Amino acid sequence: MLELKNINFTTGSRKILEDITYTFEKGKIYAVLGNNGVGKSTLARIIMGLDGYKGNHGGKIFFEGQDITDTNITERAKLGITMAWQEPARFEGLGVKEYLTLGKRIKLSENELIEILNLVGLNPFYLHRKVDKTLSGGERKRIELASLIILKPKFAIFDEPDSGIDMMSNIMIERIFKMITANGGSVLSITHREEIAEIADEAFLICSGRIKAEGDPKKVSEVYKTTCDNCAHINVPIDFFENEVKL
Repeated sequence: MLELKNINFTTGSRKILEDITYTFEKGKIYAVLGNNGVGKSTLARIIMGLDGYKGNHGGKIFFEGQDITDTNITERAKLGITMAWQEPARFEGLGVKEYLTLGKRIKLSENELIEILNLVGLNPFYLHRKVDKTLSGGERKRIELASLIILKPKFAIFDEPDSGIDMMSNIMIERIFKMITANGGSVLSITHREEIAEIADEAFLICSGRIKAEGDPKKVSEVYKTTCDNCAHINVPIDFFENEVKL
């Protein structure tokens, strides 16, 4: 479905990503593990085609056989690629109902919207709230997750999906991921938490801008826990592992 070929990204004199090559299959959940600052979110922004990242990286990106390397975020969104941010945006004056239905362009009944809000742990009253500073970070996160359910994306990127949400919501996050894959989409979850990574079908570990282990999520999590927990990534040389570990 989505293929990364030799993705490189440098800022100043620092290499953030180096030779990232990976293929994501349709209908699967993937997790990328790694400490803060190793390039996980940079990779997500490159896939999404955000300004400052699109065209400023080496390598190629293919989606459903099409080269999308030079397409912008709007074009990628139209193809079915979307992203849930670690810190969801506020929209002063915009109602939750309007946000979820893209200003009524998505035709859903109020009962259908209420059902989706229930899935993310919110009551029907939120349809009458605004997506503004009156909402907590956790509430905005849940509303954003509801919007992804409605969009039925082909490829959904979740940047720290549990950020701002209590630990008990891991089950909810897993349910959302599986709803997306049941509709034929794929999920990429960026995390540093093993519990979230182990929801995935496959996982990979980024260290110093390179994929250092990939395969079974539990095994990749173990590699992460044993080699990266006590590791200050800024001091790790690019050849920290001699070879990529396939698990």
